[in-house]
Amino acid sequence: MNGDVTYLAALIAGLVSFLSPCVLPLVPPYLVYLAGTSLERFADKEPEPRVKRETVVAAMLFVLGFSTVFVALGASASVIGGLIRAYSGPLATIAGILIIVMGLHFLGLTPIPAVRVENGPATGASAFHVGWHMVASGQYDGVLVAAGEKMTHLSARRTATVLGDILSQHDRALGVTMPALVAMMTRLYMAETGLTREQLALVPVKAHRNGARNRKAHFQKEVSVADVLASPLVADPLRRLDCAPLSDGAVAVLLTSKSQPVRVAGIGQANDLASYALRADLGGLAATRAAAAEALRRAKKTVNDVDVIETHDAFSPLELVNLEDMGFFERGHAVQALEMGELDLKGGLPVNPSGGLKARGHPLSATGLAQVAEVYLQLAGKAEGRQVDAACGLAHNIGGFGTSVAVTVLDMS
Repeated sequence: MNGDVTYLAALIAGLVSFLSPCVLPLVPPYLVYLAGTSLERFADKEPEPRVKRETVVAAMLFVLGFSTVFVALGASASVIGGLIRAYSGPLATIAGILIIVMGLHFLGLTPIPAVRVENGPATGASAFHVGWHMVASGQYDGVLVAAGEKMTHLSARRTATVLGDILSQHDRALGVTMPALVAMMTRLYMAETGLTREQLALVPVKAHRNGARNRKAHFQKEVSVADVLASPLVADPLRRLDCAPLSDGAVAVLLTSKSQPVRVAGIGQANDLASYALRADLGGLAATRAAAAEALRRAKKTVNDVDVIETHDAFSPLELVNLEDMGFFERGHAVQALEMGELDLKGGLPVNPSGGLKARGHPLSATGLAQVAEVYLQLAGKAEGRQVDAACGLAHNIGGFGTSVAVTVLDMS
């Protein structure tokens, strides 16, 4: 009998040893915590028409005051979610290298390893996920994730060209732009759900109301439904106040394996066809549905467990579509919650307490990380002027027009 037990124990030990390389990458997400964050106000930073490469680097170094926390925790790696292409040609690559090398040198963090992550408007959240994997795998005890963007030095026409490159060649060949694609989706959504133009205006009204309470927001002034409807037409039915501004800004988040009050409960990421025209579902974003489902599954949560949401509202109708795609509301019902105040700061499910992309601002590479930072601040009770009661939060970041989506769930450990 004892011999059988010994044999069984040896067999189990052998299997564990054999399977350990396969198991190690599946480290539970509760091993990764957020230790802190630093956020520069999103705004127009550079009024001059041109900007030097050093200014781009400086935008990444808004996180300077964060370095003492990084060193104090003995972190041994730095992940920098770099610049999306605000330049054309080889300069974009040169700027990315400079951001890493000069940034580490300026902060006194050499020879700590660093990598650059780029994934369009989903860069910030993607960099965060890379950092999560580095800590969750046990490779590093701490990872500093930083993201920044310099946009306002470019002309409106040049910016539109750069952002248009995010779309597929198929869609660009048809002459569509990002606002045009969202406008077409919005018309379809309005036809299917009965959403009115006046109801849609409530989204930016809420965003600006929250932004007015956020001293780091690009826009800190409230607007009315009348203001939204009177703003210039961009792509029918979208008006200027339905669209997020071009912003400059930077943010940093520190990930650690050392126990902290707020943890990363789950992450999820998904892609879709680059061409919107070729997708099976034109009324929503399939990548959002897949990424949210994956993040919630990993976190062992349901939508009912989420207390606060930061969602990607580059255009106001996306807030409603995103909430429904992620399963928080049935199709066409999110606006009812908005009208009833359920999505307000004091509502049952606060959405975009930071002001969202619409009011907080949208420096492309920094946006996704700023969303995670906002959820962290809310859970940690540090969201001055806009604090909500939350123990679990979700951040949702879109790259392209639903081409790449990253979702992050945080909760109290």
